[in-house]
Amino acid sequence: MIYDLFTYFYIGLIFIRQRNNFMTEVLNIMKKVRKVKVSLKSRPTVEGAGVRLKRAFGYADDSLDPFLLLDDFHSDDPRDYMAGFPWHPHRGIETITYILHGKLEHGDSLGNGGVIEAGDVQWMTSGSGIIHNEMPKSNKTDSLIWGFQLWANLPASHKMMEPRYRDIKKSQIPEIQLKNDNIKIKIICGVIDGVKGPVQDIITEPEYLDISISPNSEYIHPVKSGHNVFAYTIEGKDILMIRKRN
Repeated sequence: MIYDLFTYFYIGLIFIRQRNNFMTEVLNIMKKVRKVKVSLKSRPTVEGAGVRLKRAFGYADDSLDPFLLLDDFHSDDPRDYMAGFPWHPHRGIETITYILHGKLEHGDSLGNGGVIEAGDVQWMTSGSGIIHNEMPKSNKTDSLIWGFQLWANLPASHKMMEPRYRDIKKSQIPEIQLKNDNIKIKIICGVIDGVKGPVQDIITEPEYLDISISPNSEYIHPVKSGHNVFAYTIEGKDILMIRKRN
């Protein structure tokens, strides 16, 4: 069993075990833990020009701020996705697209364009406004496409900032291994053990991690106080999330 955690601001608890005062440490930590607020199950929906996907959450609940929406498009039937996402506008948010399998062709009103392939990320800051499109590329020998798009709110002070676009290739994303290779982490944005992800200088100071955890293992990661956290599980079960207040 492998867990893949798809996160923006990630979760964490620093757990320090000392031989002589173990119970004292446990009690101190328990006073600083915030448990999971809500657990959601994705729902089928249709987006774009008729793409069938699963929506993990939408923007009806402002308690998830700055997270607005997370969509999971995953199908090996071209009829579910080939209509794609033709030209459409965004403003005041960031859209983060992460592809696990297949290819997505894109372009925008700034003149950017290209193809996002397996392992690649597109991080777009719409700011004062941008128009773009995202269209799946057909493959006669492999029809599977799988990816995610996250929408993140920009703070009021930066909603009208200059739009910008980042195309991050798989080869640019470092992967580290911890605890005898039981934990593998792809660092898209953030820092772990001194290793930085390629996406930096983001206004909301996020972390975006793709984590695989082997059976009977755990990963403990600190997070800044006041940051909202979510994890999206694409394989596995029984993920427990707790948080240390700084």
